[in-house]
Amino acid sequence: MSAESGSATAQLLDVAKEALERFHEVRVDDDGALSFRHGEVPCALQGVELSEGLEVLSLTCVVAWDLPADSDIPLRLAERAGQGLFGTLGAIRTDRGWDVTLRYVFPAAGLGVEAMGTLLMLVVSNASTLRTELLG
Repeated sequence: MSAESGSATAQLLDVAKEALERFHEVRVDDDGALSFRHGEVPCALQGVELSEGLEVLSLTCVVAWDLPADSDIPLRLAERAGQGLFGTLGAIRTDRGWDVTLRYVFPAAGLGVEAMGTLLMLVVSNASTLRTELLG
């Protein structure tokens, strides 16, 4: 990664931080990633250069964890994904049950604070809604 692309990724994270701070308390981690909570959903936002000139932001929300292993979580997630949402749902079965994540990766160059905030809030709002559905 060139210094120029690192700078571009840092600038995207700066815009994202400003956008998120309108809604949440945001922490900048040691690696430059942003972390915050949307309600009960912890989220992390990282900047990545996929190829020269293509910087993207990657948002990961931990929707729920330790859901009952004998539940129909994968089927429920597949049905929910078919309804169209911003992001990709993931389910990982652990010794303690199912952990569910929502990831959204997008090219963010050119997005201003308002547009970035709108986009990020669409994703994290979906994550919170899904959490309520899964725990309800």
